[in-house]
Amino acid sequence: MYRYSFPTTIHFGSGTTRLIGDHLKSQKIKRPLLVTDKGIASLPLCLQLEKELQNSDFKVKLFSEIWGNPVKSQVNAGVKAYLQHDADGVIGLGGGAALDVAKAIVLMAHHPGDLFDYEDEKPGARPIDQKIPYWIAIPTTSGTGSEVGRSSVISDDKTHLKKIIFSPRLIAQAVFADPDLTIDLPAPITAATGMDALTHCVEAYLAKNYHPICDGIALEGIRLCSESLVETVKTPHNKKARGSMMMASMMGAIAFQKGLGVTHSCAHALGTVEDMHHGLANGVMIDFALSFNLKAVPERFKNMSQTVGLNKTDGESFIYWLKDLKTKLSIPQNLTQAKVTTKNLDRLVQVAYEDSCHQNNPCQVSKEDFYKIFSGAF
Repeated sequence: MYRYSFPTTIHFGSGTTRLIGDHLKSQKIKRPLLVTDKGIASLPLCLQLEKELQNSDFKVKLFSEIWGNPVKSQVNAGVKAYLQHDADGVIGLGGGAALDVAKAIVLMAHHPGDLFDYEDEKPGARPIDQKIPYWIAIPTTSGTGSEVGRSSVISDDKTHLKKIIFSPRLIAQAVFADPDLTIDLPAPITAATGMDALTHCVEAYLAKNYHPICDGIALEGIRLCSESLVETVKTPHNKKARGSMMMASMMGAIAFQKGLGVTHSCAHALGTVEDMHHGLANGVMIDFALSFNLKAVPERFKNMSQTVGLNKTDGESFIYWLKDLKTKLSIPQNLTQAKVTTKNLDRLVQVAYEDSCHQNNPCQVSKEDFYKIFSGAF
């Protein structure tokens, strides 16, 4: 087990969940709200954590009304549960959905108004300046890296448009990253979340903003994914590979403070319009979207090709490597295989174009460009 800060305190390694009780006691937490999703709530890892905390004299309340891409009504229900329990802290347990909802709950526990009043870059947005309850994050997937992120992505219940709530104050005060929690994930979830981590690293490295620190982190994350992602799917109990992917996931989330790009705008559109899992959407679109960037930053593609160990280090070879990786992971090769039809093409393009991620793409993306990218992906 390892402990380090970047920027929050991270406990990393097999068995780190055993440290949670003592940590909460050191922070004088007595009545935590345990936030997770419906799927995890019935699994042994959640039941065991809840039991261990109760046996250590914690008054734990479980909130698990989270499913799919998280929406505002789930956050509102979580805030109600927090207040009714008279909670003094939050434990976020799960993948990106559960951890994003946990962040939104700690925000709205003491902030007035509506959650979307705090939307990032919204004109007249309310300031995040009230008390934020102590909260810790326990990731159970290696994908979003939400456990070390400063933002929460929550969708509108009616429009399904994703809203970003951002503040450094939303970072978990401590992270307990235990790769053992990911061992029993089904192969499709392991593959999709792994592609999410890889996409974060790749797009952060390609983003146009100047941030050499994030560039270095992103390249190392890409290397770890190239060595371990397929291995976690083929031999799920390989703890070394699981640990590498959990680390790559956190590194991707740290790196993309530099920015993301066109792939994520496409993925956000697929999540909004088709309700597609975010990691899967990134996996389906990454080679089609990144092909658009080949001429803009050839040296960056060369560096990524070298990082994953390709003999031929040009951009096209990196794209072919991504296609081959998708095959090995049983990720749909295109939108048709992912059972998406062209009937919503106009809506996909509009949502992608309005998404902010492509503003940091290494080259400008027009609405016509999105038509070409999506059309080529069918």
